[in-house]
Amino acid sequence: AVATAEDEVLLRLESAGGVVHGYGLAASQLRRITKQGIKLTVSVDKVAASGGYMMACIADQIIAAPFAVLGSIGVVAQVPNFNRLLKSQQVDVELHTAGAHKRTLTMFGENTEEGRQKFKDELEEVHQLFKGFVSDNRPKVDIEIVATGEAWYGQRALEQQLIDEIQTSDEYLIDKMPTAAVYEIAYEIQQSKVEKLVKRFAQLTTLIPTQNRVLARHSLD
Repeated sequence: AVATAEDEVLLRLESAGGVVHGYGLAASQLRRITKQGIKLTVSVDKVAASGGYMMACIADQIIAAPFAVLGSIGVVAQVPNFNRLLKSQQVDVELHTAGAHKRTLTMFGENTEEGRQKFKDELEEVHQLFKGFVSDNRPKVDIEIVATGEAWYGQRALEQQLIDEIQTSDEYLIDKMPTAAVYEIAYEIQQSKVEKLVKRFAQLTTLIPTQNRVLARHSLD
């Protein structure tokens, strides 16, 4: 079946953010839903911060649990620098580039004030784009107040108009059930054999200490 304008999509979103290009693409994918005239509601039960909020603000409606964390409209980056350590060990690092700003800050080379300033300028550019994106999608928001990098819990987020209603996803769906057919759609990424093996190993390493604790308790009884 194909969704129509009479349908609605509820997205349960949980994300604390990440790289801007990844979340920018995710937001663009969500916009495909709204472009078709289909109502999109985003529910935040736990967190939609930074890139997560970039995705959320695409929605026609954002609902959030009372203690969900939202906002964090800012940009952050950090780069460790090992140049002095390497020099003390008489280790040289050569970095060759074409283009004045191909590399601004590096982990192993000696960073310059010019490079630092360029790096900061790039962060500020991303921040301005982020602010504009939120303003376009949530025009009632006072962007200069909310775009400080701060995050707000549900009620405060409502006061800042970052969301539209305090409500959990379960409450929202239960309210809809008497008048609508509700379907859950889950997407599972296919894992390679190596990924499955790593996941299984991680589960075993978690399980073994638990079993040991159980055996220890039994031996003390």
